[in-house]
Amino acid sequence: MKPLLLIALLAASVSAHAAQPDVLQVKQISLELARDIATASVEACRQNGYNVSVAVLDRAGNLQVALRDTLAARHTLEIAERKAGMVIMSGIDSAEFRAARGDIRPELNHIDGLIVMEGGLPIRAAGSLIGAVGVSGAPGGDKDAACAAAALKKLEERLEFAQ
Repeated sequence: MKPLLLIALLAASVSAHAAQPDVLQVKQISLELARDIATASVEACRQNGYNVSVAVLDRAGNLQVALRDTLAARHTLEIAERKAGMVIMSGIDSAEFRAARGDIRPELNHIDGLIVMEGGLPIRAAGSLIGAVGVSGAPGGDKDAACAAAALKKLEERLEFAQ
């Protein structure tokens, strides 16, 4: 490689690297908001007679809050967390992802922390993805998703005006 070309490539690499900040400011879901979303999801399902588990993950996919209603089956907690994990991985509603990517669903279901099932919704604050909520235990993923959606609707004002 010619020395001038090598110097130009190195300079471009350094300037591109220098343009990136050393510290990033990101929106992160709080424990309080995650707790309130989980609680509202359980309450919404209880109104319909469903015993569910709810998992709320932060934007990085870390478990922030997990609730299992008294009579919810033990495995629903893991499924709820994996549904939320799919949302974090894809950035969209788990049902939407399932419909769009049936071609890779079997493979994704074998990855720890993911399951391609309906019942996981993104949590957005002021346009930023700050987490995900997964619900499991109602008789159908559409009903799980409806409980999560009701919780997000209930807390809509807090999410819309989050700084």
